[in-house]
Amino acid sequence: MLRRTLTTPGMVVAILVLQLIPPVLFPPKSFSPQTQEWWLPVLLALMIVIADIELIVRRSNATWPWHLMSFAQGFNIISRLMMVWPHATITVGKQLALNGPYLILTALSLALSVFMLWYIELPETRLGLARKV
Repeated sequence: MLRRTLTTPGMVVAILVLQLIPPVLFPPKSFSPQTQEWWLPVLLALMIVIADIELIVRRSNATWPWHLMSFAQGFNIISRLMMVWPHATITVGKQLALNGPYLILTALSLALSVFMLWYIELPETRLGLARKV
């Protein structure tokens, strides 16, 4: 029942658009030009936008947009795992403190990316998008 609801044409379009959230789910200071963190979420979001345009707007039956989205979500998972250790703590005064907001956003982003990978690999998802929206 839930799978059928998740694969209706309108729901597929909504979830494909919402795929932009996991890659850009960072604290605002990560998008500062002084850091080197801003370009990767922007690049991954751009990949998802290109795939969404190809699938939703152009109604393409090609498989490359699906692969591009999978790559973006998978790379988001890999990059988050690589960045969690250096960002797990912050210096407050002269003491190290747990960087709770960053860890929570990372865990949420990882969970959403795993869901998106599972979702876009469902055959019903691709068939649901092929139906009339």
